[in-house]
Amino acid sequence: MEEMVEQVELLLESDDKQQLRDYLNNLNISEVEELMGELPEHGPVFLDLLSLNRAVNVFRILDFPTQERLLKKLSGKKIAELINELPPDDRTSLFSEMHGDTVKNLILHLPPHDRKQALALLGYEEDSVGRLMTPDYIAVKKNWDVVQVLSHIRRYGKNSETIDVIYVIDENGVLLDDIRIREILLVDPATKISDLMDDRLISLKVNDPQEEAINIFRMNNRVALPVTDNNNLLLGIVTVDDILWIANEEYTEDIQKIGGTEALDEPYLDMPLLKLVKKRVGWLIILFLGEMLTATAMGYFEGQIAKAVVLALFVPLIISSGGNSGSQASTLIIQAMALGEVTVEDWWRVMRREILSGLLLGVTLGVIGFFRIFMWTLFSNIYGPHWVPVGLTVGLALVGIVLWGSLAGSMLPLLLKRLGLDPATSSAPFVATLVDVTGLIIYFTIAVSIMHI
Repeated sequence: MEEMVEQVELLLESDDKQQLRDYLNNLNISEVEELMGELPEHGPVFLDLLSLNRAVNVFRILDFPTQERLLKKLSGKKIAELINELPPDDRTSLFSEMHGDTVKNLILHLPPHDRKQALALLGYEEDSVGRLMTPDYIAVKKNWDVVQVLSHIRRYGKNSETIDVIYVIDENGVLLDDIRIREILLVDPATKISDLMDDRLISLKVNDPQEEAINIFRMNNRVALPVTDNNNLLLGIVTVDDILWIANEEYTEDIQKIGGTEALDEPYLDMPLLKLVKKRVGWLIILFLGEMLTATAMGYFEGQIAKAVVLALFVPLIISSGGNSGSQASTLIIQAMALGEVTVEDWWRVMRREILSGLLLGVTLGVIGFFRIFMWTLFSNIYGPHWVPVGLTVGLALVGIVLWGSLAGSMLPLLLKRLGLDPATSSAPFVATLVDVTGLIIYFTIAVSIMHI
């Protein structure tokens, strides 16, 4: 990459546009995208020099902040060319990120038919399958033979998003089946499409959430899936490249939420500092206020702590163990839900597993905690003659708190999903804060029972 950047910088300095054009057009579009990241100030020049088809393919794989910056610097003619040549699904994705007034201005660059199409796609819910689909596909009738189908593909296939899959519709546009192109190419030309149909159709509904589409693609190994309305009319198709982009965005968003921050809508290094602080400060304030309850809990047991000051030494150990177990459980369940491995209906199975695993984990840590107190007493007698009740208190508290942390961390994402909220908001820091406060109550309650203080 370094050599490539040096070569392009030499060509820019020499102002040899023809040689630079030839050089850029011989690169892979991913390499041009990397060059634009290394030399962002020359991005508009690169798009102007590239052939239109390659410029569109480079533009469509850029992240939105980069696309937005380029649109502000490109000429009106170049913007019109790019917007007109962008595939409908990529155009919808771009428009979805922009402000209303900007979208209105960009839509004016489109011819009437494309303008109507763009507005129709933007009319679907933001996170619905309708926002991902493209109306560019190949549809045929079941009474056609292979010769007619191939002729149709030659005529219209160039404008289709993909010809890997051909869709069979009736006279009213109702979807009947989909057929992979290899099945058409490998049979006798006189074969009727109806003879190739197997009625094993998998389709998406236009108002389905995008997360559901990700799971369907993952489970069915498809490069494209048809999109229908409630009457099974074929409206468009969604291709796997769009699903991969959305899956990456969903994954990134979930990871950021699990980390205890709002999802970032720009790359980390491109985000203004104050905006980055704003994304983080809300959760930090909530978590800080939550942690203040630990002082309230300790204040309630102030008398007991005064009688057995040694209990205070183990507070960080106790609450961190509960928070860690809760964070583990919430992360595992959120990921399992994102992959479709766990649903809200599985709550009882999840609870049973977490009760057993929480007990085993708690007993393991409890034994280690008791053994630690025994060893310190053996060599330094730091805990005095009452080391046994202290050790039992710490050991049993660890069992209870780790069990509670595992249950809280696993059940909270499922509860939020049931309430229609994003499970990722039950982030590890949030669960840890919850378990910190309740863990202190468990710890001191057990201490009072065992040590009679």
